[in-house]
Order: sequence, then structure tokens, then C-alpha cells
Amino acid sequence: MILKPESQGFRRMETYHQMADPKKHFATDSGIEIPAFLNGAYAAPGVPGEYPFTRGVYPAMYRTRLWTMRQYAGFGTVEESNARFRFLLEQGVTGLSIAFDLPTQIGYDSDHPLAEGEVGNVGVAIDTLADMERLFEGIPLESVTTSMTINATAAVLLAFYVTIAKKQGANLAKLSGTVQNDILKEYASRGTYIYPPAQSMRLITDVFQWCNESLPSWNTISISGYHMREAGCTAAQEIAFTLANGIAYTNAALNAGMDVDTFAGRLSFFFNIHNNFLEEIAKLRAARRMWAKIMKERFGANQENSMKLRFHSQTAGSTLTAQQPMNNIVRTSLQALAAVMGGTQSLHCNGFDEALALPTEDAARVALRTQQIIAYESGVADTVDPFAGSYIVEYLTDELEKHANAYIATIDGMGGAVKAIEARYVQDEIARASYETQKRIESKEQIVVGVNAFTIAEPPFGNVLKMDGSIRERQIARLNEVKGTRNAESVAKALNNLAETARGERNLMPCIIAAAECSATLGEIAGTLRECWGEYAG
Repeated sequence: MILKPESQGFRRMETYHQMADPKKHFATDSGIEIPAFLNGAYAAPGVPGEYPFTRGVYPAMYRTRLWTMRQYAGFGTVEESNARFRFLLEQGVTGLSIAFDLPTQIGYDSDHPLAEGEVGNVGVAIDTLADMERLFEGIPLESVTTSMTINATAAVLLAFYVTIAKKQGANLAKLSGTVQNDILKEYASRGTYIYPPAQSMRLITDVFQWCNESLPSWNTISISGYHMREAGCTAAQEIAFTLANGIAYTNAALNAGMDVDTFAGRLSFFFNIHNNFLEEIAKLRAARRMWAKIMKERFGANQENSMKLRFHSQTAGSTLTAQQPMNNIVRTSLQALAAVMGGTQSLHCNGFDEALALPTEDAARVALRTQQIIAYESGVADTVDPFAGSYIVEYLTDELEKHANAYIATIDGMGGAVKAIEARYVQDEIARASYETQKRIESKEQIVVGVNAFTIAEPPFGNVLKMDGSIRERQIARLNEVKGTRNAESVAKALNNLAETARGERNLMPCIIAAAECSATLGEIAGTLRECWGEYAG
């Protein structure tokens, strides 16, 4: 069909052929200059599956096992979230990833005054063991891997999960998944912390120790650069700040009397995947190599498994646009492909509508199909480290390692990640990088399609997921039902025991599990620790 110049269709097409001005400066978001070309062969260092794991943590990578395909879900009521979990499992998801609402993240039950307006909004509300049981109704926990994005209250949610698994008759040795449990990035960039840093670090190492003895296949932490990248840091900063936090957690575990080779193999990481395709591939390769050297040379790890940086990755929420939201499908496809090329062990793709709201079922399905098309149709999973030896990728890998090591050296000089966060060094560096990015976008030095170039007049996007405003009332009714039917004396005894332990030095996990088993609420457990330790003002 030939469109006449005066037709509406022709005018619409014309807008898609706008041209942006040619770039004048070629550099990555981390400030690494991009040469027009490189002469001479770059040798790909090492062998996949061997130290320092630049080329991948497993010898055959996806030839023998694909990455775990996760979709982040959890919203509204536990029944709605359970239905979404079942839907995703039917569509081929191989691992669940749970979003919790803000009150759950900061240790408040749904009836707390501060929870008003937030219950079920950005994730599912979990107040009690009964909520967790409904969340996983009909889903055998031994047969799925579950990732829980929870930090300040990670120990409580893990206790609920383990208790449900026991009720299902699951073998805890076979229970697999990850609890994020990364509080340092909350102080640095996100803000859902509760307790002072020292007490928070104690909770984390208690989870390490308890899981080492009771939950051997569980990843005890997901050390996350994702949220720092969402806040605006560069790729080099993401590597540096994430690995610096990993160093702090390792030191905390060693100071608690643990041997590095007993816990390091269950440490996992979480990276954000942005639009700069080649830099993101190089970032993941550089991070693997750096962590292997850190564990071997700094901490004296002897087992190769302790040196392997295994990670989950997620496409970048901060790159999604409310303008022309269907363009986000292209962005997430590019980012997902970079994650796979970089050797991720687990991947989540954002829905194209997530700049506007939680994803609809259609958006979640497209996000999952993106991963499946990459896995089964693209051919990129057929070879290990597809960009090995590429001049530009090997160059970027080396340069990112240099930049990231310079940041780590600065943090070491300040006394480590906790001291650097307390001095606001990390927060200020992230803010500076974010400001520089915003300036580049506003000056059109950095093009964002549909935002500062190639714009069109468009109606508001209509198909947006909306939350039911009555969720809080229903959640409070259930909370009251649990409180009215439980053994109040057992709850009081469990919470008193928790308080006594919190003031001492014993591992807290058995006490938290005991409180969960007698139906103490999340708010009561977190509140008991608040009374003992106080809150961190930041």
C-alpha cells in the first residue's frame, strides 16, 4: 500500500524517520573511551569453568543447563499473587521471584498506621505464617526455586518459608532459592533498613550460619548492585560497590568465627543490565574475574566454588519509559541478551508496562517469551562466552576492572563498605553519576528514544494493572483472625526468648523460626528486635 503525502498514516511514518545529531563523544556510561577500532588480537583469558572464571563459572554453561528464567511477581492479596505464580509456572517459568510490599519490607504489619496506603501496592503483604501458606498453596516448595527480594526482614520471611516447607514435608536439604538479605545496599541507595548497621550485619551472618547447617542448598544472600544502578551509578561503580559490600559480608562472617570455605560457596550476586550492550557483557566478565581474585588472594579461599561469582540479573527498570512503552520490549530484549552473553545464572525481564504500574499478565508473558526466544531460537546459548577474544569486549573488561578496583581501593582506605556508607561516600558517588546522566539526557548528548528524540503525540497508555483499595481491610481482618485463634502465651514466650537472645550472642534464627511456628506476626518479630536494638536514622 502506497500512502499519499497528505494521509495521516504518512505523517505518522514521517515522525519515525527523524534523525538525531551524530554523536561527538564516544564513551561508555562509566566514562571509558571507546576507540573506533582496535588492532591486534585480544586473547580470551583462561578457560570457562576455571579460575578466574572470566569466561563463565561452568565449563559448558548453557549447553548443559540454561539459566533460571524468573519473573518477579507479588502484588495485592496472597491469593492474587498465588494465581500469578501458578500462571507463570504454567507459562514455563523455572523459578519464582517474590516482591513484598513496603510494610513487609520494613517490618510493619498491615494494621500499623504507617502501612496505610501501602498494603499490597508494590508487592504482596505478608503479616503471618498463614499468609505465607496461602501464597504458596498448591506449589510444592521442594520442586521450585524461590527468590525473595527482602532485606531488613529477610530472616523473618525465610523463617516463614522454612516453616511452610516443613509443613509440606519437604526435605530442607533439597530446598533451593535465594533470600536477598543485602542490607548494605539499602543504606546506600534504597532505604528499607530498620536496625543500625552492626545489628543488621549480625542478622545476616546468623542467616549464613544457620543455613550452612540446616539449609545447605540455599543462597544465603544476593549481594545486589541492581538497586545502586537503579539509583544512578555507572557500570564500573556497580561492580565496585557490589563487590565492596561482598567483602564486608565476608569479613563479618569471618569475624563471627566462620571459615570462608563453609559459606562463600552460597554467596550470590545480583546485577542490573542496562542498554550499553557491550559494556554490560564486559561488566559481568570483569566482576567474575575480580571476585575470584578477591576470594583467593584476600581471603585465602581454597575451594573453587568459593571463588565463583554466581549471579542473578534483571533488566533495568530505570531505562523503561512511560512514553511509547512498547519500545521497552526492545530495551529489555537487548538487556536480556547482554545478560546471557555475559553468563548469567538467572534472569528476570521487566514487563514493558512497568514504568506505569506492576506488569499485566500480557506484559509478564511477553517478558518471559523474550527469555525463551533467546534461549531456544537465537543460538547464543550454544556456545560458551560468545564474545571471548572480541577486541572491544576484552578491552572493556580490562578497563572496567581497572576502574572498579580504583573505587574498591578508596573504600578500603576508608575502612571498608560500612564506613564508606556511614561517611556517605557511596551515596554521594551514586548521586554524582546520576546527575551527570541526567545532564547528558537533557542536553541530548544521550538519546532516549521517545523521550528526548523521536517523540510522538500519543494518548495515555490504557491497559494498566490497578490494585484493589480494599486490600488493607481484608488483610487486617485476617491478621485479627490469626491473633484471635493462636496461643497467646506461646507467642509471648517465643518473643521474650527472641528478645533475650537479641541482647546476647546466640544465633537468632532458631528463635525467629520458633516465633513463626507459633504464629507471631512479622511486625511483632521485627518490633521485638526494634525494642532491643533501636532504629537507624540514616
